[in-house]
Amino acid sequence: MIPDHSHLDPEIVKRLNELEKKYNAMGQDLVSYLDGLLHSDFLTYWDYINLDTLLSLQQPKTPFKDEMVFIIYHQITELYFKLILHEIHQVTILTKPNDKIFLAKIRRMNRYFDQLSNSFDIMVDGMSRKEFMNFRMSLLPSSGFQSAQYRLIEIGCTDVINLVSLKYREALIQESDFEILYDHIYWKEGASELATGEKTLTLKQFEEKYSNKLIRRMATHKDNNLNQLLLNNFSFSDISEEIIHELRKLDLNANINWPLAHYRSAARHLQRDPEVIAATGGTNWQKYLPPRFQKVIFFPSLWASDELENWGHNWVKDLLQAHA
Repeated sequence: MIPDHSHLDPEIVKRLNELEKKYNAMGQDLVSYLDGLLHSDFLTYWDYINLDTLLSLQQPKTPFKDEMVFIIYHQITELYFKLILHEIHQVTILTKPNDKIFLAKIRRMNRYFDQLSNSFDIMVDGMSRKEFMNFRMSLLPSSGFQSAQYRLIEIGCTDVINLVSLKYREALIQESDFEILYDHIYWKEGASELATGEKTLTLKQFEEKYSNKLIRRMATHKDNNLNQLLLNNFSFSDISEEIIHELRKLDLNANINWPLAHYRSAARHLQRDPEVIAATGGTNWQKYLPPRFQKVIFFPSLWASDELENWGHNWVKDLLQAHA
C-alpha cells in the first residue's frame, strides 16, 4: 500500500520519492538512512573544516615569534597549490575539454596564483629580518624548494622538455625517457652548493621522497598536460582571445611573477653587501629564481620570438631598479 502523504508539502513528498528510488536501486533501505539522519548531530563550521586540527599544525622550532608567520604562510601556499592541482586534474582528465570548461579552469588557476603573488609581501615585509636570519638556521636543510606540489603543477601544465634546463633542452628535444629528462630538470641546478656545485642535502632529501612520483606523473601527463590540450584541441585560427589571454597570464603568473616574488624576498632577507648568504637549505637562489636564466615557458606557441628571447628580463630589471 502506498502511504498517504497528502498532509505533507508536495516538495517534501517529491524528495522522499526520489530518495526511495535512489536507495531501492542500490538495494538499500531508505528508512534506515532517515533514522541515521534523525540521530546525527547538526554539522558545525569547526567540525566541517577540522578547525582545531588545522590550528594545531603550526609547531615552531624556535622561540622567535615571526617563525609563526613563516610557517602559516607556507601552509597557506601549499593549500593554494592543492587548489591549482585540483583544477588541473579536472581539465586534464577530459578527452576533449570545450572552450567554456577550459577557460573556467585556467581562470581559477590564475586567481589562486594572483592571491599567492599579491600576498608575498607577508614574507618580504611581514617578518623581522633579524628574527628570520636567526630562526632560519634551525630549519636547515628544509626549504620551500622542497615543495613537490609546485613541481606537479609544472608537470601538469606543460611538456617535460619545457622544464629541462635550458642548456640541455635542444639536445634532449627528441628524448622520450622521462628518467633522463628528469635528471636534467631545470630546478635541480638551483639546489647546488654555492661553494662546490654538489647536490645539497635539500635536493637529496627531495629526490629520495618524490622522484618516483614525479617521474610517474610525467608519464601520466605526456599527452594531456595543459599545453598538449591547447595544441591538440584548439585551432589557432579561431581560438578564443580569452583563452589565449588566460594561458599567457598563467605563464606569467607561474614562471615570472611567482619566482620573482621569491627573488624579492630572498634579496631582501638573504643578500648582504658584499656577502651573499646561501638560502635555506643551501639552494643557489641567485641562479635558480630569476626567470631569465631558466626560460621556463608553459605555452611557447602563444609568445612571439622576441618575447621568448627576452623572457623575464624586463621584469627583473624593473624590480631591481625599484628596490635599488
